[in-house]
Amino acid sequence: MKLSRRLFLITLVVQACQNRSLKGEPLVIGTVSYNEGNEVLNQYESFKHYLEQQTRSLVELEPAFNEKKALERIRSQAWSLVFAPPGLATIAMTKYQYIPLLPLDGISNLRSVIVVRQDSSFQDLKSLSNQTIALGEIGSATGYYWPIFNLYGLTLGQILFLSTPKSILESVAQGGAAAGALSLEQFKTYQTQFPLGTFRILFTDVHNVPPGVVLIVSTIPPQRRQEILQILNDTPSAIANEAGFVPNSPVPDYQYMISVVERVRAIFPETPPDLNNKNIRLFLSS
Repeated sequence: MKLSRRLFLITLVVQACQNRSLKGEPLVIGTVSYNEGNEVLNQYESFKHYLEQQTRSLVELEPAFNEKKALERIRSQAWSLVFAPPGLATIAMTKYQYIPLLPLDGISNLRSVIVVRQDSSFQDLKSLSNQTIALGEIGSATGYYWPIFNLYGLTLGQILFLSTPKSILESVAQGGAAAGALSLEQFKTYQTQFPLGTFRILFTDVHNVPPGVVLIVSTIPPQRRQEILQILNDTPSAIANEAGFVPNSPVPDYQYMISVVERVRAIFPETPPDLNNKNIRLFLSS
């Protein structure tokens, strides 16, 4: 009898300690990963444990495998923290009140490119008139916003909105699209999965795309947001490097990126045109 009572009291003490250890609401970390499986989970594992210990909250990692899924989570404000590439970051900040905290450790000269098959006759953007173009989905800076901005004024035969950089290159390689848009870095990475000399770059944008940012949802109270920012700034360098963000650094300048996104919204509505639409003219509304 005494033993049972002692076990009961121990259980109560353990539960009380566990309850005191949970300081805040659970945190959900969102990010975009193009079918990388366990790689993205491993990338954030140390950071996830660190954040749990420092915030005394449950932390969940929820990768989205394309920008479309990521936008759904951002729109519903389901993600507490977002490791957002530049296109998603722009939408999250301007439309869904996410607040930038720190820059991601991104490529300093990220560029958008439009590629064609090596054996094609296309020599400039104008030669793509009435052709089928493969773009990324809404939320992709280099695959959606910048190429639409650069193709302004053209009448295209059809636009294919594809979910990953690799699928864009596959469409071009197989002749489904005359050209495809993605980042220069993505092109360098994925072109190695095709026979040597399959593609050539038709156009490279001259503007650098800003690095992505770590965002926090505005529904988290200001004091808690400040606490989380301090925790991020105090993150050990090895953990921060693995997760891909830069503590104690200013947020990148997004002014021009935001202006590009707003101009593209004047061309296309929030939902892309029907994929079967023909003769799509890219023009800015007055």
